Formats: sequence, C-alpha cells, structure tokens
Amino acid sequence: MAVALASFREQLARGELKPAYLIAGAEHLLVLEAADALRARTKELGYLERDVLDAEANFDWNRLADAGRALSLFATRKLIDLRIPNGRPGKEGSAAIAEFCASPPADTVLMVTTNDWSKKHEGAWSSAIERVGAYVPVWPLRRDELPGWIGVRAKSRGLKIAPDAVTLLADRVEGNLLAAAQEIDKLALLHASGGMLDVEALEASVADDARYDVFRLADAAIGGDAARALHIVAGLREEGEELIPLLGWMMTQLRVLLRLTRADNPHAALAGERIWPKPRENLFRRALKNADREHWERCLAQAGRIDAIVKGRASGDGWRELERLVAAMAAPRRAAGLLA
Repeated sequence: MAVALASFREQLARGELKPAYLIAGAEHLLVLEAADALRARTKELGYLERDVLDAEANFDWNRLADAGRALSLFATRKLIDLRIPNGRPGKEGSAAIAEFCASPPADTVLMVTTNDWSKKHEGAWSSAIERVGAYVPVWPLRRDELPGWIGVRAKSRGLKIAPDAVTLLADRVEGNLLAAAQEIDKLALLHASGGMLDVEALEASVADDARYDVFRLADAAIGGDAARALHIVAGLREEGEELIPLLGWMMTQLRVLLRLTRADNPHAALAGERIWPKPRENLFRRALKNADREHWERCLAQAGRIDAIVKGRASGDGWRELERLVAAMAAPRRAAGLLA
C-alpha cells in the first residue's frame, strides 16, 4: 500500500524504520526533501555509513548486493542510497532489487529515489520494496492544493501569512514549488518580527519573478515547457528588460549542455557542472535525452545571431529571434522550422 508523505514523516518521527523505501515522483523538490528526511532520521538512529549508487546507463547491479553485504569497521548500520533518475531499473536492475528485498540485510536500509514516475513505472521491483518496506509516491500538487502547501510551509518557517497573500503567492509562482519554497524562505528572513504578512507587504517584498525571471526562462526552455518560456519572454519584453543580460545566462546554460553532450558519460558529467539547486539536474537530463549535440550547437549559434542583432552587427528583431530560440530549446523536434 502506498504511504502518503504526511504518514511517511509521522513514521520517521516515531523511529519506525523499514528495510526499504521507494520515494518516487515528478515533483522534484518534494522527492528531495522526503529523501533528506529519511537520510537525517537514519543518521540519528545510528546508520552512520551511506553508500550512494547512481543507477545510470551501464550501471553494475552487482554493486547493490555488494553494498548490502559489506559494513565498514567503524559502522554497524548502513543506508544504501540508490538513485534511478528515469525510474526504470531494467530487467537486471529489477531482479537485483527484488532479490535484495527478498532477504534484506540486517541493520541496513535501502532507499530508492526517482524523479520520473507514473503508474507505468511500477513493476515487480517496486512491489518487492512495498512488501518489505514503504512506497512513497510524490505526485505533483493540483492547482487547488498549492495554497494549502504554501500555508503549511510558511508556518513551518515561522512565517504568518494572510490567506489572501497565500493566494497571491500561489498565483505568482505558477505551480513552481521550488520558486514558492525560495520565496517563503526569503520572506521568513525579511519578516522575522513575527507580524502578519498581508497582500501589501507581499507585493512590496516579492517581484513577479515567476513570470518575468531570466533564470526561470532558461529552466522553462531547457525543461521543455515552450508555452511558459514564451510567456516569460513576453513579460520580460513588456518590463523593458535588456536582451544582452538575458543572452548571457542563456548562452551559459547552452554551453553547459554542449559540454555534457561531448562528455563520454553525459549524465555522470552532470555532477562536475555543479548545477544548483540540485533538482535542476533533471532539466538537463531531459534535455540531453531529447536532443543531440548538433541541436544544442544550432541553439548556441542562434543565440550568437541574437547577440549580433542587439549590437547592430546584423538585421532583425532580437526579441522575435529569442522567441524562436526558446521554442527550439523546448521542442527540439520542431527546431528545423525555428532555427536558420
């Protein structure tokens, strides 16, 4: 039976650790925080050794069994942190996980996390985890659930926020939990006096960055959300933003993608890029999956053309060409009609 996030946290608070956990969902922030909560609890209970296994392409699944058998001389309990980004361990991985769960090692907890999940991902391996441990599905919040989530999180940070201000913040972050979390943390620091935060105070503290922020423009384009990316471009243009600063960040992100496509193991190379916050790595994994090196080279060339237009070295509408660029980044299969 699936365990809701709230019940999962209650179980951890009681100190009830199971041999295995599957924390799976497309809501990256919630998956990350649930995994962090389990890591913290195991450490408190003496699970001082942690083996991190990244099950990327060509992963050796014998390492899972080896991790279950070996304890260091200095630790009596261990957490095995198994990460399967795409949620598909394959035939060999499914068998390895099922075998592990058939006879879980003593004083060992297996935590499996994935950031790509649906009912289609479920299989014998996830059922094996569920039989001996807990399956914690993390589904994206519905639009009507977001205000409640914001209210609870604000309270946990010591922030008193009026209901209408909660609604306003929910509108501004447009379903982006990471953006909401960052705004709440910032507001908690700015309003540490403990007074009630109303709509007027929120308006004064929070820029409409969910719509008009250059960093989220790059994330929307890399993450494949063309509609959102184009919406942000329109907002930035209306706000009178300059194209050169926008291009600087877009070109930086495109160069990261190009470096990754040139690496022998692009997904392993992600760690070396030090992409922050950590959940953003999933945007780059998606981009690498959906387009090859040639595509990202063409996108970088398009950014160069926009730079030339802005600097008066080429003719054209820079904003229109930026629209073409972000649309091509978000939808590589349609890039042929968007990029010269």
